[in-house]
Amino acid sequence: MNSVDTVVTPTPEKVTDDAQTNFVDSFSSNNVQNDFVDTGNEVSPGQLLAYAKTLIGTPHKYASVDPAEGLDCSGFITHVFNHFSINVPRSSIDFTNYGTTVNLADAETGDLILFTGTDTLSEVVGHMGIITEIVDGELQFIHSTSGKAYAVTISKLNPHYKKRFVKVIRISYALTGKLEGLEIF
Repeated sequence: MNSVDTVVTPTPEKVTDDAQTNFVDSFSSNNVQNDFVDTGNEVSPGQLLAYAKTLIGTPHKYASVDPAEGLDCSGFITHVFNHFSINVPRSSIDFTNYGTTVNLADAETGDLILFTGTDTLSEVVGHMGIITEIVDGELQFIHSTSGKAYAVTISKLNPHYKKRFVKVIRISYALTGKLEGLEIF
């Protein structure tokens, strides 16, 4: 069994729900239009991560998007983005062709990092997280793990995760008037 480094991070102050009220859906009737109405307050990667970090310690629960019950990895991602009224796929595998692929060397905080499940020989996405920090080339990400921590935690991109790495994707949710790369269901 591989050792997984876990970074202990204190829980920050709770983020208010004000940002959630700043987006108004303007999806077309066929639910494929990716536009939204920007009322002036954009969601930044910092806001996204601040809210995500309030969930540190939330237990892992397979197939759940409810933090009161626990969250699985994609449920965690879905819950964080939905908190800001941003629709994303529910399943980690559905992120395979989602967003814009970014080279690992060009990854930024707020980007999503995709991994295989526990089978390192598989190329199918089965786990994911949000990049929280990159210092001297060392990347850290927040995710809900069914591993040692069995909860939402921040981990380093250590050899265990490097073997399972699939790709980094960027979802433009803050800087433009469009949810670029998002497929609305």
